[in-house]
Amino acid sequence: MVLTRRRKPSVVYWRFFNWPSPKSALNVIQLINMTLGIDPWTRGLINPIYDNNNEEEYYAFTLLNESASTYFSIDISGQVMINVWSEAGQSWQSIYANPLDPCTPYATCGPFTLCSGNSHPYCDCMEGFSQKSPQGWDLDDRTGGCIRNTPLHLQCTSKNTMINSTDKFHPIARVTLPYEPQSMGNATTQSDCAQACLGSCSCTAYNYSISSGCSIWHGELLSVNLNDGIGINAQDVLYLRLAAKDLPSLRNNKRKLNIGVVVAASIIGFGLLILIMLLMIWRKRLKWCGASLHGTQGSGGIIAFRYTDLAHATKKFSEQLGAGGFGSVFKGVLSDLTTIAVKRLDGARQGEKEFRAEVSSLGVIQHINLVKLIGFCCEGDKRLLVYEHMLNGSLDAHIFESSALALNWNTRYQIAIGVARGLSYLHHSCRKCIIHCDIKPHNILLDASFVPKIADFGMAAVVGRDFSRVLTAFRGTVGYLAPEWLTGVPVTPKVDVCSFGMVLLEIISGRRNSAEVHSGTGSSGHVEYFPVRAIRKLHEGDVQTLMDPQLHGDFNLEEAERVCKVACWCIQDNEDNRLTMIEVVQILEGLQEVGLPPMPRLLAAMTESSDGASA
Repeated sequence: MVLTRRRKPSVVYWRFFNWPSPKSALNVIQLINMTLGIDPWTRGLINPIYDNNNEEEYYAFTLLNESASTYFSIDISGQVMINVWSEAGQSWQSIYANPLDPCTPYATCGPFTLCSGNSHPYCDCMEGFSQKSPQGWDLDDRTGGCIRNTPLHLQCTSKNTMINSTDKFHPIARVTLPYEPQSMGNATTQSDCAQACLGSCSCTAYNYSISSGCSIWHGELLSVNLNDGIGINAQDVLYLRLAAKDLPSLRNNKRKLNIGVVVAASIIGFGLLILIMLLMIWRKRLKWCGASLHGTQGSGGIIAFRYTDLAHATKKFSEQLGAGGFGSVFKGVLSDLTTIAVKRLDGARQGEKEFRAEVSSLGVIQHINLVKLIGFCCEGDKRLLVYEHMLNGSLDAHIFESSALALNWNTRYQIAIGVARGLSYLHHSCRKCIIHCDIKPHNILLDASFVPKIADFGMAAVVGRDFSRVLTAFRGTVGYLAPEWLTGVPVTPKVDVCSFGMVLLEIISGRRNSAEVHSGTGSSGHVEYFPVRAIRKLHEGDVQTLMDPQLHGDFNLEEAERVCKVACWCIQDNEDNRLTMIEVVQILEGLQEVGLPPMPRLLAAMTESSDGASA
């Protein structure tokens, strides 16, 4: 199979994920070869090559193992997949996908659409739009996109300017902004920006922020992707131009009026029937939410709260503790004086997915090193999760922020052991294996005694005990990702192990792994990726230079070397070489010994590629 790009100006269709970033396509091919080679599912199957000449550049994938029943496929979005025939299951199994997120390619869903890689289907029309070709969508060809339900109110002059527009704007929160914006330097406020868009007949949307100013878009809107936790960390708001009648608030008010008339007439003639129907709908909604009555304990011991009770407990959500990709967290106090943290999920689609993931995982398990889910609220489109309050906040504040309390070595060591025990429970002791998929200091909370609690299960994947792998959409946070996310192969709990190893390095160093580390002096100095430096210093017997300066040399060297060894074993390229979380706990507790780990080839190659490109 050959992927070719003709030599003419073009937009980026999709990128091979890399970190740190190599500077040439040849380096990318080297990394693809290496990442395919470290995984047993793809090792020895194909040989990717790269050629570049005056007319075109292309990637060719050659089948090496002709005895294997293998085929390549490339779908309408440009996603490449390797499929292998399983004799045991008598079916084709996808063992590789790139890009793993179907929203990565340019304009996957066509104009005026929203793309969410964790949804099925992953394309949906924007508010006020409908599918242009329903037949095409039924065949998974959504490139035609969507068209307006109601034309804009256009009274244009010869200069393409509007006269007395009645159009309105609908905000779409936390998305990637479309291609080809036009900067409006003279619009210094959001109101000016909105008027600049309304003043043009061809303007379809605008965005305004204090940092980047005003941008407007003309014509079709392409590649608008939702921030749903699969590598898209967008916080921008796109203001979509709609005809006034298509604005959700106005449409809902009209609908409420019509429903009021119907209900009033129905109550007069069929009061008893309406009452029975309402009772049935109410019972069905509460059954979906997992509890029989609000304010009582549902299955698993979690409580179903009324929205009004949580609004009262949080003083109308006035004290914000933090914010994440799916919503904000607020401090509250229940009537029994229990202090709680309430996560209010934003956005119907993203919030709904995280709500289901959290309740289905945390709602049925309990462990001292997992944050406790006290309850939830499920009323209409409102989705809230209620947790125990963690007095000392998240781990990242204590190891990265100079204004926070610096943790002593013993506290750090106990945090490492506690997180390891929590992950070991998720991977090995639950009825179904739970892969957290987003282990990082921000998702490790500390109670009043600095006992760590793993939090934020919105990206978690559940794997039955009969299966060892799951092919899932890209998820996690850059800087803590296992190589499997780069290759597109099905993942195992070892992705959490790799992320945990990265967290351990940050615990001992008090610095982010992604920050630059300068080695050498003068012209011979170069930038070194910190995990690579950690393994090198470990082999040199110089762990002391890796330790957080805020410890002022007050740490147990034997424990520090133990943590460094565990971390470096956890971040190995080949997942088979990584420790299990059971082994990690035993080693950290001093019940098992472990030798020196080898240097991960992929990390070293990435660093060398980055150095070579910058030389």
